[in-house]
Amino acid sequence: MTGILLDVRWGAYSHTGNHREENQDAHLANPPVFVVADGMGGHASGREAAELVVQAFQDTSWGTWVTPQSLKDATATANRLVRELGRQVGGAPGSTLTGVGLAVHDDEPCWLIFNIGDSRTYLMRDDVLEQVTVDHSHHQALVDLGMRSDATPTDRRSNVITQAIGGGLPQAPVLDQWLLPARAGDRILLCSDGLTGEVSDQLIGATLQAAPNPQKAATALVAAAIAGAGRDNITALVVDAGHVSGTPVPADLPGADDTVDESGIELSGDTRPDLEVVP
Repeated sequence: MTGILLDVRWGAYSHTGNHREENQDAHLANPPVFVVADGMGGHASGREAAELVVQAFQDTSWGTWVTPQSLKDATATANRLVRELGRQVGGAPGSTLTGVGLAVHDDEPCWLIFNIGDSRTYLMRDDVLEQVTVDHSHHQALVDLGMRSDATPTDRRSNVITQAIGGGLPQAPVLDQWLLPARAGDRILLCSDGLTGEVSDQLIGATLQAAPNPQKAATALVAAAIAGAGRDNITALVVDAGHVSGTPVPADLPGADDTVDESGIELSGDTRPDLEVVP
């Protein structure tokens, strides 16, 4: 069986913001998995918690593609490490988690998107931006109940996280997953809420359209948040799909420059993940 090709390139940028003394965000770009973690503000050792989440995903043996079970295993490891940190330092350190893995299902290359907390993953396809993940937050719970419009939160409880890795929560977090077929020209954005708290989805979409290079796109998004209030740490990680199943990159999608990592990933169609997720 001929190998299935999913060629990706990426760029990432992170900044402390205008008011914080340290950056409690962490990120990982290590195909076949990409991750953004945001240490929970107000909790002890938020920076260390985010770094432990990234470490768990860095140390996982993924092979050439990601499965739902391997994501669950990495998340369980991250949760264990953050809980151990809490026992060592006291308090309740915690972190959000959002990311995308490269996967294969029915001999088709796919994005396997995952999330815990209020860091987000977006898909831009054919110049249309869509938020894939759903925030685990007090505000989103009110939106789901029809008690609040899906707009910028206004009350002080709006930023309360209802799911997190660690964070003193009594139960292990549930990892949400979405499976989406990949297409040439797709652009995935992973970001902490330091970006979405300052930059509207409309401006995010316009910025992604204006910067075809993934590194420049990530840098421009963070700059837009800094130009606003920049109240929190800000991280943006952009992943672009080039060749997908042998489909050529669209002519209007420039290649990465010398400062941007590139990687061709061959996803084996011989062994497929047992996917039980719903797009």
